[in-house]
Amino acid sequence: MSIVKINALTVPAEQREVLEQRFASRAGAVEGSDGFEWFELLRPVEGTDQYLVYTRWRSEEDFQAWMEGPMKAAHQGGAAGAAGGGAAGGDRPKPAATGSTVWSFEVVQQTGPKQA
Repeated sequence: MSIVKINALTVPAEQREVLEQRFASRAGAVEGSDGFEWFELLRPVEGTDQYLVYTRWRSEEDFQAWMEGPMKAAHQGGAAGAAGGGAAGGDRPKPAATGSTVWSFEVVQQTGPKQA
């Protein structure tokens, strides 16, 4: 079965819009990656300042290949990526997130809506 990676980003209230805009500007950046299955950016509603970045992959190897290839390239050379920045060139914008933790899971059961 698939694997899930959840990046828990601590985002101060004044940086929420910045973070969401940075992710929106990178729309399409992961969808073509081999083994990629799903992405969701989850905004906190109450009780926390953590956004969750949910990605689902065919395998750990596919995720690692993306991390070492397209994701790493997007974060080098002054491009700080969705959570950290996003500008190419010398001056990097201030990171929107003040902390980040990645959680890893294996999918052991799954279901979808009943078909009518």
